Amino acid sequence: MKRQRTNYFISLITLIAALGGFLFGFDMAVVSGIIEPLKLQYGLSSGQEGLFVSCALLGCIVGVAFSGYMSDKIGRRKVLFVSAVLFLISAIGFAFSEVYVVLIAFRVLAGMGVGVASNVSPLYISEVAPSQKRGKLVVFYQLAITVGVLAAYISNLFLQRYASANAGEGTGLVHWMFVENVWRGMFIVGVIPALAFCLLLLIVPESPRWLVQYGENVKALDILTKINGEETARLELDSIKEMAGQKSGGIKELLQLPLRKLLILAMVLTALSQFSGINGVIFYGPTILKSAGIVTSDALFYQVILGSANVLFTFIAISKVDSWGRRPLYIVGSLCAAFALALTAFCFLMNVTGWFMLFSIILFLLFFAFSLGPLKFVISTEIFPTHIRGTALSVCIMTMWVSDYIVNLLFPVMRDGLGIATTFFIFSFFCILSFLYAKKKLFETKGKSLEEIEREWNSDLNSGKELSINKMEILEEIE
Repeated sequence: MKRQRTNYFISLITLIAALGGFLFGFDMAVVSGIIEPLKLQYGLSSGQEGLFVSCALLGCIVGVAFSGYMSDKIGRRKVLFVSAVLFLISAIGFAFSEVYVVLIAFRVLAGMGVGVASNVSPLYISEVAPSQKRGKLVVFYQLAITVGVLAAYISNLFLQRYASANAGEGTGLVHWMFVENVWRGMFIVGVIPALAFCLLLLIVPESPRWLVQYGENVKALDILTKINGEETARLELDSIKEMAGQKSGGIKELLQLPLRKLLILAMVLTALSQFSGINGVIFYGPTILKSAGIVTSDALFYQVILGSANVLFTFIAISKVDSWGRRPLYIVGSLCAAFALALTAFCFLMNVTGWFMLFSIILFLLFFAFSLGPLKFVISTEIFPTHIRGTALSVCIMTMWVSDYIVNLLFPVMRDGLGIATTFFIFSFFCILSFLYAKKKLFETKGKSLEEIEREWNSDLNSGKELSINKMEILEEIE
């Protein structure tokens, strides 16, 4: 009975925290249904189109930059609430704005909310999750992102069909927003999950690790008891108190050896995963499918198929990440993703359209969803010691958003200038680079709890001793 209560409690707070990932995915993907009508209404050039999509990523970078510091100062839960409020304000503001520059401003604000959530949500989950479930729950955050993407696709499709069925009929605010300017309705739907996130965060406890850091040991023990049971909670509290007494890690320490080598490893893998073009596929889905010979009226329907595949395939990572291991999944997934992207490029090059084109894109989503997508989060939260993990994760998330910004800013220009086939060949090339880099330098962390990894790193780094032979071999692989 006690076990059931603890499982229910951790499941509940993980689901609520993962709403940050849902909003992350929804906000990023909803743009796919907005681009085409917005281009027509405002007469956007390719460069302006790229700016509209990528400006949110600039907000993400800003959000990541301040969220790490704020979460250390005022707590993880409060910063998650800030993220929810940013989502709420941006959804309402964007839906009612008519000036293009103001639309850009609210997209940047939405991006800040995404940036905060992308950093603090997985950090919070990792700090409250029992050690034996932490890996799967971090991947669950990635699943929430894919569900958010799918929800945006379904919402866009429903609203598009509603607008088509009611064109020329009715008056008033609802008609103006959901028929005459359906792209506004697509964005205002985001108010629902954002408001739910705000309200549900009221019942979420603060991270016990943060509470111990600020001397709130009684509150921390109460939360740990609900998560792990009384006996395990006391042992966990002692371990957290021991870790809390250690020095706080900063950028300066992270840039010194041996942590610098681990940081480079995590940053390169993160950047290469985004240069695969995954967000280009998500953001510009309808325009890609239109180029593939699927008429615009059906493009959002086929995008729902892509989103469903992305959700389904993420379950492979959840079920296999702890049994197959991080390294094999990453290596196989990146190589197969390169093949799928090359196949898509050949389809564009040889003018092969329709279902075969759709199949090649779904194939890419399959391999991305169980490797390049979720494993960057798992790897970044596993290979660093506790006292430096938050800072290291912020740098890796920042790398992800900078990479996304570059891809989404250049995608329309590459598509119109180099051709969409060449663009997909370039994405395939980056997946090949990811395969080669991971094969040479990524080491396996399967079979070790985070506590074991933390204890080894902290023992060596705090004592000033040379790294053990095992860890030296690992770092020699990274060099």
